[in-house]
Amino acid sequence: MLKIITVDGPSGVGKGTLCERLCQMTGFHFLDSGAIYRSLAYGVILEKLSLDHEADLVALAASLPVQFQTGKIYYTQDDITQQIRNEEVAAMASQVAAIPSVRAALLQRQKDFAQPPGLVADGRDMGTVVFPQADLKLFLTASAQIRAERRVNQLKNQGLTANIDQIISDIEARDERDRNRSVAPLIPADDAFVIDTTSLNIEQVVEKSTEIMQQRAIL
Repeated sequence: MLKIITVDGPSGVGKGTLCERLCQMTGFHFLDSGAIYRSLAYGVILEKLSLDHEADLVALAASLPVQFQTGKIYYTQDDITQQIRNEEVAAMASQVAAIPSVRAALLQRQKDFAQPPGLVADGRDMGTVVFPQADLKLFLTASAQIRAERRVNQLKNQGLTANIDQIISDIEARDERDRNRSVAPLIPADDAFVIDTTSLNIEQVVEKSTEIMQQRAIL
């Protein structure tokens, strides 16, 4: 029987790493819905589309030429795995994701990832909108300060520098936009288990998630 685990929350809370570990534990497929929205944002920037021209955005979303292959993300034939992780794309993704018609155009594409034996879905509205019937819903959260520190460390590891105050400001602005959009706001599902990762390392987050999965007979 197909099982679905959703892991929602803002950026920088550890969703991606947790989902990777859960997939390794269960053998389930993985949906990185954020990568879909970031790929769309990449296309919007590449094609120089205007956020004021909703029909153009919906048309691109409906025919989005993105492919996921062995840990890589391709837009047409170009490997954009790294490009979609920059701040410009992240900010654009947050803006296009706030448009109801764009979300509707991408909804079925996300649902199609649910294949046996199961799916771990990483996003912001996986448990509330895309898979409301999920067997287990997790919602991760953390303070803006610790999320910014994690982002700075990521950038340092890539040999880049960053202004932590600017990153905190960007995170808070993105959170505000995501929480208050009219469709699929960033909120926990009523039946989600909320885990604050501010003072937890990934092993502790995995341990807490594993305990919940065992309680729900998913492991």
